[in-house]
Amino acid sequence: MFAPRTTAWPLVALFTAGYLPPYLLPTTVGRLDTGLPLSTTQAGAVGSALLLSSATAGFLLASRVQRVGARTPARFGLALAVLGYGAAALTTAVPAVVFGAVVGGFGSGTATTVAATRIAAERDPHRTSTLGLLSVSALAGAVYLTVPHLGRAHGLPLAAIALTALAVWPLTGSLPGRAADVPAAHGAADTTAPLPHRRSGLVLAVTVLCWSLAQNSLWGVSGRIGLTQAGLGDAALGVVFAVALGAGLVGVLVAGALGPRLGRAMPVGAGTVLIAVCIAVSASATTPVSFATGEIAWNTVYPVVLSYLIGLAASLDARGRWAVLVGSASSLGMAAGPLTGSVLSAQAGYPVMGLVLAVGLLLVAAPMTAVALHTGGRPLLPGAIRRRGGTPAALVAAATGTPSGAVPEVGAVEQPVVEIDVAAAPAVAVRGAYDTAGPRQAASAPGAGTV
Repeated sequence: MFAPRTTAWPLVALFTAGYLPPYLLPTTVGRLDTGLPLSTTQAGAVGSALLLSSATAGFLLASRVQRVGARTPARFGLALAVLGYGAAALTTAVPAVVFGAVVGGFGSGTATTVAATRIAAERDPHRTSTLGLLSVSALAGAVYLTVPHLGRAHGLPLAAIALTALAVWPLTGSLPGRAADVPAAHGAADTTAPLPHRRSGLVLAVTVLCWSLAQNSLWGVSGRIGLTQAGLGDAALGVVFAVALGAGLVGVLVAGALGPRLGRAMPVGAGTVLIAVCIAVSASATTPVSFATGEIAWNTVYPVVLSYLIGLAASLDARGRWAVLVGSASSLGMAAGPLTGSVLSAQAGYPVMGLVLAVGLLLVAAPMTAVALHTGGRPLLPGAIRRRGGTPAALVAAATGTPSGAVPEVGAVEQPVVEIDVAAAPAVAVRGAYDTAGPRQAASAPGAGTV
């Protein structure tokens, strides 16, 4: 019988603090545009700079978290987030706002990196990442419902991010310190081992970058689509975003309930196709109903696919390096998203922008699905044998329902094989046990006369 699963709530909280800035991007960029002397493209560029700084932190720290431990970088990242976003929220000087956003972005990226590394070492990384997405979706939805009633100041979304980081900081005390304090089962003993599944990991990183670029290109201009093309007011737009993120909660709950039952290929491939359709609908919306329909459907499917992509990246390396690198590639795509969406919409209009993004998503769906099929399909069931690249097959004798990540895979942490020598006397042939083939004689003893 398996021990009951425990939830790493400090990791969930850290994940929430790191992922909140991208979730609040539409209102952050929109308020920079209306509350400061910035053009639409300039406000999108500030959002891109924030997310680019976040991605930079991931690339710099990907191989260092296991060595220095999780507690110190997590506290450092949260402190930078509080100081950077807090300063940007309290000033109206554009250079100071940009500098604070970049500093805060590096702090958010550091928090996300630590969370991704530790989540990959969990027995069930999909469950932990799903809870993190559930938490950040709920918090972002609450912000979207609250902020419109507090005024039009540019700093309100930034202040919400800073306060979240401040609230999470005390929870970092339960995170492990240096690598010596981390259990060897989590793979902290050897931080110099080469990256496994390099080709699959590289393909996943590149495609996730493009996938996130398409998502954030629309997300960064969704506020302006709702206000200028669909005809919503500021309060109504906040309600639409809150309902959309609430639908995202439902999607995350569904993903958590399904877990690895469907494998990862089908949710990633089919989900990306659905997202492409939703993006085209949302970008071409000219009425509040069509805009709300596209946004709600999109935000329902998006976190489902994202949770499986996070789990797929975590499954490639138990030490969490691919999880961090793929997450940083995703942050790069997010960083380019606001500027890309602003430029595309300014040059070609929102509907054409939506079609371009949808086609791009359809193009990356195939290689992402191929990686999921090759390295992260259905979990190994009792008696199943998996071969990779000629490596001897691994026979798994585990009960159905084994949590994802509990069964070692090729390239994961190897379990030692203990050989036991059994002393036994050589078998001595007994002549009476053998005879010529033929019918048993009536007087023969039981067993005699058989081959």
